Amino acid sequence: HVQLVESGGGSVQVGGSLRLSCAASGYTYSSYSMGWFRQAPGKEREGVAALDSGGRTNYANGVKGRFTISKDDAENTLYLQMNMLKPEDTAMYYCAATRGMAWPVPPLVRNWYGYWGQGTQVTVS
Repeated sequence: HVQLVESGGGSVQVGGSLRLSCAASGYTYSSYSMGWFRQAPGKEREGVAALDSGGRTNYANGVKGRFTISKDDAENTLYLQMNMLKPEDTAMYYCAATRGMAWPVPPLVRNWYGYWGQGTQVTVS
């Protein structure tokens, strides 16, 4: 049974930083994709960043240069370091995972991912 549990959200001032964590359990695929999505009130859930077991990453245009996705394999934890936060980054952030990889980069498409966490709120003001 795969479980993804996010943490690290909170309220931060414009220009500040947060690091989100996603602890994965029951997830031991050698080939995988994992990502972060976000959903603001009244908007569709959108992909923010993703990585795969091949070491490839993919970022949404609006977060390139500000956000960094990484994974600690020993802890089986996915991270999203968010710097220079803006009010438009305010949203519920979700961790997602799936077995396998895509080509050429891990997708930022919601339908690619089969496992989801419950989300952690990020508010920038």
